[in-house]
Amino acid sequence: MEHYQKSLGTYFYALGLSYKKADAEIRGHFSLDENSKTALLQQAKANGIESLVVTSTCNRTEIYGFAQHPYQLIQLLCDNSKGNVEEFQKYAYIYKGNDAVSHLFKVGSGLDSQILGDFEIIGQLKKSASESKKYNLLNPFLERLLNSVIQASKRIKTETDISTGATSVSFASVHYILNNVDNVSEKNILLFGTGKIGRNTCENLVKHSKNSHITLINRTKDKAEAIAGKFNLIVKDYANLQEEINKADILIVATGAQNPTVDKHLIQSKKGLLILDLSIPKNVNENVTDLKNVKLVHLDDLSQITDETLERRKKHIPVAESIIEDIKTDFDAWLTTRKFAPTIKALKDKLLDFKAAELDTQRKKMANFNEEQAELISNNIIQKITNHFAHHLKDDLTSTDDSLELIKKVFQLENTTTNV
Repeated sequence: MEHYQKSLGTYFYALGLSYKKADAEIRGHFSLDENSKTALLQQAKANGIESLVVTSTCNRTEIYGFAQHPYQLIQLLCDNSKGNVEEFQKYAYIYKGNDAVSHLFKVGSGLDSQILGDFEIIGQLKKSASESKKYNLLNPFLERLLNSVIQASKRIKTETDISTGATSVSFASVHYILNNVDNVSEKNILLFGTGKIGRNTCENLVKHSKNSHITLINRTKDKAEAIAGKFNLIVKDYANLQEEINKADILIVATGAQNPTVDKHLIQSKKGLLILDLSIPKNVNENVTDLKNVKLVHLDDLSQITDETLERRKKHIPVAESIIEDIKTDFDAWLTTRKFAPTIKALKDKLLDFKAAELDTQRKKMANFNEEQAELISNNIIQKITNHFAHHLKDDLTSTDDSLELIKKVFQLENTTTNV
């Protein structure tokens, strides 16, 4: 129970890399796009992995799943990304059992986010769970655990102020612009890439910069037009990227591509250009810094911004942790009940067999045998016996594993297992 072990010798693991130890370049090596995630799930299924969820964001790439050894999961990650085992061993983390469960709660509740209280990961976890379910890689344990994590995040949002005030990579980028660029409202701003971070950045830019010179470019133009229509902004074709970069004072790149989409050869203008790269892997080639008029800032630099909002948020961590502990206790109780349920059922079946045999004997012995009354009394006794065993197993002072083994031995039950 302590390690969330399954009967087949597999354990529950959480492993991956995050901003805490791996910089943007290393995280980029292990980043997974949608095709890579799908390939990883397919490989996991082919390799006999029973349950697994994988997430990859700008701040982290993680796998949660059951395996006999964590190397099985590490290999899946390395086979489907540009990372290798040597890099993984140097920069990654591996949690097992209870520690893995606790880590998932922290991640999903915004306590492990690069910017404290950023809950965007919850949407990623929901989407990842849905993808795993398509491949029958979401067992009851992991599904229930993820639902518990989602419940914890909702309660923390509702019951604490840990997520009040705008904080996210997109807000941090706008915060940086406002603090480092004079006359922002008069600058030409180009946003290249309109994924989730791009959309959020656009919204924050419009809200806080009071700038009407914002241009959007996306490889798929209709996505950019949908956002531009909402905020009355300009959209240009992808073919005009170089021309628009050379008009811009500020370039924000959030394309989510696997390789750099902007390098120094696109920049001919000699005027000052601030580039913010909000992508993992990095989407702006470091060679742009060869140009004296260009300043490049990456999201890892942005996340180091600390302000009063973040300091206030830290005060709510103890309450958030108590909410997590409360919901985790409920999850553990569910898991304990699920663990002994097959044994209780087997015990009840055994007692029903005893009853059937005894009633058959008494039926032959007694002329006026009251079938209905005998059924009622014996069923009530069986229910009381099984209830007593269930209450015993739920007792926190009881060793569930030892008790289960004793019950199986005394009543000669077949070995019972449950698919956690």
